[in-house]
Order: sequence, then C-alpha cells, then structure tokens
Amino acid sequence: LIRTRFVYLLAAIVVVIAGLASRRYRGQLPAFVAEYAGDTLWALMVFLLVSTLLAGRPILLRAVITLALAFLVEISQLYRAPWIDAIRQTTLGGLVLGFGFLWTDLACYTAGVMIGVIAEWAIVGRRNASNKG
Repeated sequence: LIRTRFVYLLAAIVVVIAGLASRRYRGQLPAFVAEYAGDTLWALMVFLLVSTLLAGRPILLRAVITLALAFLVEISQLYRAPWIDAIRQTTLGGLVLGFGFLWTDLACYTAGVMIGVIAEWAIVGRRNASNKG
C-alpha cells in the first residue's frame, strides 16, 4: 500500500508540473488544449491525490469522491465574500479554488477523472495479465 501511495503521489506531482506548464506555455499550445488542459489536469491531480489517501479503495469510489470535490469547488465559485475572494487572490488559492463558475469546467473535471480511471484500469489490467503469463 505504501508503494501504491507513492506512485499516486509521484503521478500527481508530474500532473501538477504538466498543468502549470499548460498555463505558462498557453500561447504555444493549440487553442483547444490551451483552453481546457489546465482544468482537466487539475481534476486528474485531485483524482491522484484522493487515490493517494484512499489507496486500496475501489476506483469508482475514488472517482465519485473526486468528482464531488471538483464540482463543489466549481460551485463554490458562485459564492462571493471578501474572505474567500481574498484567498482566491493568492496564487495557491487561485489554483485550488478558481475564480469564476464555468459549465465547461465541469466537463473538463469529468474528462480528467475519466483519464485517471481509464489509465488505472489499463495499468492494472496489463499488470494482472503479465502476472498470469
């Protein structure tokens, strides 16, 4: 379980780097990728962090928890108060909480979690196949 958690955490760090790069090099990316990669990678990172904490739990449970968290964060962007807006104005607060509600972000979050689920199914399936042979 410790090794599994380490792998999830390492993958989350790689995804964070990719997400930050997608923001920094936005101008060099195709428009569609530049527009949606950050939110998609954010959700994938949350899935990997949830998986780090809940390693060994069913993948669909981790996916549902991740989507619930991501959707709650997005919905929270409809709430405006000085204290939460002050948090959003910090670099970390802005990256975690975002700034404004967008329906497209919900689609990106769903895609990011699905990427994580499909990748894990592929890796686990391949590992199980190699253990049998």
